[in-house]
Amino acid sequence: MSAGTYTPRPGAAPLPRMIAAQTALETRMLLRNGEQLLLTVIIPTLLLVLFSAVDIVDTGAGESVDFLAPGILALAVMSTAFTGQAIATGFERRYGVLKRLGASPLPRWALMTAKTLSVLVTEVLQIVLLTAIAFALGWSPEGNPLSVLLLLVLGTAAFSGLGLLMAGTLKAEATLAAANLVFLLLLVGGGVIVPLEKFPDAVQSVLGLLPVSALSEGLRDVLQHGASMPWAQAGILAVWAVLGLGAAAKFFRWE
Repeated sequence: MSAGTYTPRPGAAPLPRMIAAQTALETRMLLRNGEQLLLTVIIPTLLLVLFSAVDIVDTGAGESVDFLAPGILALAVMSTAFTGQAIATGFERRYGVLKRLGASPLPRWALMTAKTLSVLVTEVLQIVLLTAIAFALGWSPEGNPLSVLLLLVLGTAAFSGLGLLMAGTLKAEATLAAANLVFLLLLVGGGVIVPLEKFPDAVQSVLGLLPVSALSEGLRDVLQHGASMPWAQAGILAVWAVLGLGAAAKFFRWE
């Protein structure tokens, strides 16, 4: 029997190719899921259009869209990296998908890398869509794009860690309920649509420490007020990212 009998050559594919294939699969699954599209695309788009067109909330001086667009971008990051990822991963864990993938040639850390890359791909699509809609509504952003990119990356890391922690420790049904509840609570109290200044002084300092508040306010400082880099908000996001990812790595259960 010659050496070339087996074609293609048996064995695992190179690691970068496996990660790329898993990332593409995760992205397709995410975009085909109706509930995920509702969270990641439809709700942020409707909120941006509605609150920009109708004077429901007092957003201060200037155009409403200038205040709302940064907050909606933060909401989009949260909906994908936290809510969507927590729910999808929680049910994959329940049905044994993660256990089977963990036994494949794809290392577990590479699987989590693929999930993170899938989140980033989805976020790029979200940001492009929401930015185009915001421009159509008259948005006039300012500031340094690199500062915006750094805030978005830190926000993604923070929400991703928290989402994986929830999915890896709670039952799938509990994850579904808790992730949606947290999404609604942070939508209302995270400075996304309602300015933090509208809340009582005693509550503002606590709400400002939430990751979605830090991301919303940081993006607003850059895009609305032209700040160079809001280091305080970046620091809050970095702390959440370290704590969330660290806890997820330690307590995540594959079964």
